[in-house]
Amino acid sequence: MREGLATIIGLEPGMEVVGTAVDGRDAYAKVVESRPDVVLMDIRMPGMDGVEGSELILKHFPETKILILTTFDDAELIMRVLEKGVHGYLFKDMPSEAIVSAIQSVYNGGTVLQHDITAMLVHELKKVSERDQRNGNPSGSDEPAELGLLTEREKEVLVLLGQGYNNKEMAELLHLTEGTVKNHVSNIIAKLGLRDRTQAALFSVRHLPYKA
Repeated sequence: MREGLATIIGLEPGMEVVGTAVDGRDAYAKVVESRPDVVLMDIRMPGMDGVEGSELILKHFPETKILILTTFDDAELIMRVLEKGVHGYLFKDMPSEAIVSAIQSVYNGGTVLQHDITAMLVHELKKVSERDQRNGNPSGSDEPAELGLLTEREKEVLVLLGQGYNNKEMAELLHLTEGTVKNHVSNIIAKLGLRDRTQAALFSVRHLPYKA
């Protein structure tokens, strides 16, 4: 699958495959060597898995965008890797053109959060929250106080972030300029005390109504 994807991606205009790797540690070594714009990372691998590999890459090369390949059974791992700051995830069995499109999206500043996986994550996060509350360790309300810091427009942008839209797409949907959307995203990240737009998207998935 790795070699097949490399061949397909390498045929795309404007894309170049600078290396392939067998596990997370090898992927990190390739990033050190080639400094790619985007890393397509399998979440489950022998040796160092995609979660650890992503954490290592983002620690030393935070400007690198990482897109995770996963299966529908990996809810816990997806949540873990999102917390590390990856820029999206998608199914391994997606058509190759969808994977190419996702690479282009994260390269252009978007976040790839597939709706069916997001719905699964919402379900899993609710189960975790309910379990924590039963164990006397409440994980917070559905409406965290930080949301009160946001304007209504910023909340609209935050919902769209949770659905994986990039700035251009949000600008079109909200009839705003791309620069205005970029400012809203920056304000959201600052007000919520988050690291980046992926963390904002995850916050949205956790705390705002999900619409398929």
